[in-house]
Amino acid sequence: MIALPFMAAFAGLVVIGALVGYFGASSVMRSVLAIGWRGFAAICLIHLAVISLEGFAWRLLVPGKPPRIFLWGRLIRDAGAEVLPFSQMGGCVLGARVVALAGVPVAVAAASTMVDLALEFFAKIGYMAIGLVLLVHIRPETPLALPVTIGFTATGLFAVAFLVVQRHGFEVFDRFARLLGRGWAERTAAGAAALHAALARIYQRRSRLRGGFVLHLGCWILSGVEVWVALGLADAPLSFGNVLVIESLLYAIRTVAFAIPNAVGVQEGAYILIGAALGLTPEMALAISLLKRARDLVIGLPALAIWQAVEGGRLWRRIAPMSNRSKLP
Repeated sequence: MIALPFMAAFAGLVVIGALVGYFGASSVMRSVLAIGWRGFAAICLIHLAVISLEGFAWRLLVPGKPPRIFLWGRLIRDAGAEVLPFSQMGGCVLGARVVALAGVPVAVAAASTMVDLALEFFAKIGYMAIGLVLLVHIRPETPLALPVTIGFTATGLFAVAFLVVQRHGFEVFDRFARLLGRGWAERTAAGAAALHAALARIYQRRSRLRGGFVLHLGCWILSGVEVWVALGLADAPLSFGNVLVIESLLYAIRTVAFAIPNAVGVQEGAYILIGAALGLTPEMALAISLLKRARDLVIGLPALAIWQAVEGGRLWRRIAPMSNRSKLP
């Protein structure tokens, strides 16, 4: 089971290589060079702004804590999801750990991560709805409308189920734990009770939940600005409406392919398929996708290196006194 993500990632890399070879490596490189360093820098800066806003959306759920904790936690969360061979949930675990190590109680860190993930997911549904409406308006005859509508409906049902489990699933767990009796069940139930209480407190802050949703929806829309600016700098402009449709449908497809690390190969194929219906050439679609992956590496690798150094230092400070005591006569 551990090897499956690596196998999926390898298969995705093969797909990327095949697509680049099919459409011409020289043509794809020309498209990358057309966007240039200015376009790449714009993509990175706008993405950093998106990450910062996402950090503030997370911070809304935990009042009284410094925003920098959640900005750093969000940066590591995204880096873990986009750079390391994990699923999206792996990045969430890393982000929650960073926040917990910064002084936020573990139950609060886990609960706020779960609620923030739910708000982001619902905002993504809103983003997909905007994209679907624009798609029907811009290309009413497109065959993409029906499957996208089906996917949108299925995603909405999944989101509602996810929210119901968050709000009420622990009641079922509590009853099950009591049936198991003493021992590990009691300890696990105690941890679950703390998490349940933290979730309940967060969901009582309705205005902060609304604020988090609005910020996440704004972040989804702002992420489309990255591509819109890059295409403009490459002298291959598309209307912002077309770009928003491409990006919203792309993330809908990435949601379905959540089990594939970083959606390797899926993102590239989706860009080509959706972009072809909205005026984006396959070569430019691949260039945009590859530059996004380069952006994730440029932002994510230094963040993960710093995080690893901090984690290593914390581990060394814990081990060093034990090592010194063992050397005493």
